[in-house]
Amino acid sequence: MKKIIQTANAPAPIGPYSQAVLKNGFLYTSGQIALHPETGALETQDIKDETHRVMKNLQAVLAEASMDFEDVIKTSIFVSDMENFAAINEVYASYFASEATAPARETVEVANLPKYVNVEISMIASK
Repeated sequence: MKKIIQTANAPAPIGPYSQAVLKNGFLYTSGQIALHPETGALETQDIKDETHRVMKNLQAVLAEASMDFEDVIKTSIFVSDMENFAAINEVYASYFASEATAPARETVEVANLPKYVNVEISMIASK
């Protein structure tokens, strides 16, 4: 049976989806963008700040499922401009203990993202 994961510490879904779904010990997060959970404002002025907000939103979803970044096994990163990759990667890496234990990942440049943000990240985690 699947369990819907929902927290007020991450932005509420802006469509017909859940923040995350837990099934058979695996947590599948929806993509997070840089929406501040309390104000609903986008934080897109600086790509590093934007990426931090995305990671903090994901951290809140993971925490609601009693998980953290060490439980993440796969990440998908979607960017609107691959020129931002180095800055996004620097911030992203700071949330994991070491590169040796970092999850599998793909990074894909796309034409557009929700609300025209610069980065969206989703994760799969397991205890």
